[in-house]
Amino acid sequence: MTLISSLLHVTNFRNPFLKTLIPSVGAAFVIQGAVAIPSILAQSERFYDLSGSLTYLSITALALYLPAIRARAAASLAGSLKPAWPSLIDAFTGKGGLNGLNWRQVVISTAVSIWATRLGTYLFQRVIQDGKDSRFDEIKKSPPKFFIAFMAQATWVSLCLMPVLAVNSIPRSVLAGPPLLRLTDILGILLYVGGLTFEITADRQKNAWVQARKRKEHDEDFLTHGLWSKSRHPNYFGECTLWTGIATIAAGVLTSNVGQVGMGLAGTSYGKILGLGVCAVSPAFVTFLLFKVSGIPLSEKKYDKKYGDRNDYQRWKKETPVFFPKF
Repeated sequence: MTLISSLLHVTNFRNPFLKTLIPSVGAAFVIQGAVAIPSILAQSERFYDLSGSLTYLSITALALYLPAIRARAAASLAGSLKPAWPSLIDAFTGKGGLNGLNWRQVVISTAVSIWATRLGTYLFQRVIQDGKDSRFDEIKKSPPKFFIAFMAQATWVSLCLMPVLAVNSIPRSVLAGPPLLRLTDILGILLYVGGLTFEITADRQKNAWVQARKRKEHDEDFLTHGLWSKSRHPNYFGECTLWTGIATIAAGVLTSNVGQVGMGLAGTSYGKILGLGVCAVSPAFVTFLLFKVSGIPLSEKKYDKKYGDRNDYQRWKKETPVFFPKF
């Protein structure tokens, strides 16, 4: 029995939903552990952020195609013809059949892939240019702490992706039931596109400002124009908004009768609440991290320490909201 066959057998749970969800989450920790070992030995954080983005891409794809992998493996063992791989295009034309992909699965998986590719590329380029990531100056000297950082990243990926993994884990035959378009689909797509656009615009404005400062085109110490005049952290606002959009699309599926059947919760009194909770954990966790851990607190503390005694800085803080932009 090959390694893949063994893994498929071990994770062959009775509940079809768990057959995909649990291996996908487990894969996040395996990938991060695999990257952690050489990083710890080299005391290098160079691939930390990049590995996070690659983990997003990998387990999203795994959840999307694991049912097909199982079906093809079963056909191989039985000596019968292997079923074709699901087509992404057929998800939108309705030609995929009962075992084809649902368009919502493709849309939210693509949404995550776009975000993860952009973030990973940006952060990797930054660490290459800077030569290091100051967050890890002390952490990387301690193997246990450095390993915990990678496991924390696996947890971050798993929780943020939970709505996507949950929708991708619903059996294909069940997902053929929802209406073609729901209000949650429209609202979710608008939130995602708006949030991503907001985040990209804020990041580009910040980068242009930094580059201009390096060229000595201005001597400003902090950015106060563009979206940064509407919110002190417009990039974080965009981040939370886009994850809320993804969660909204997923919630429309997981709280529906089809979603309840797919998760094995049909007829329970808590099914819809659990489905909603699975979706809410993603934007809630992102918001918690940005508000309480690594985002806003660190940035505010850094700037308060540098410019807290300046009137122009205090005026900008007073007139500009921390998070929700004013228009």
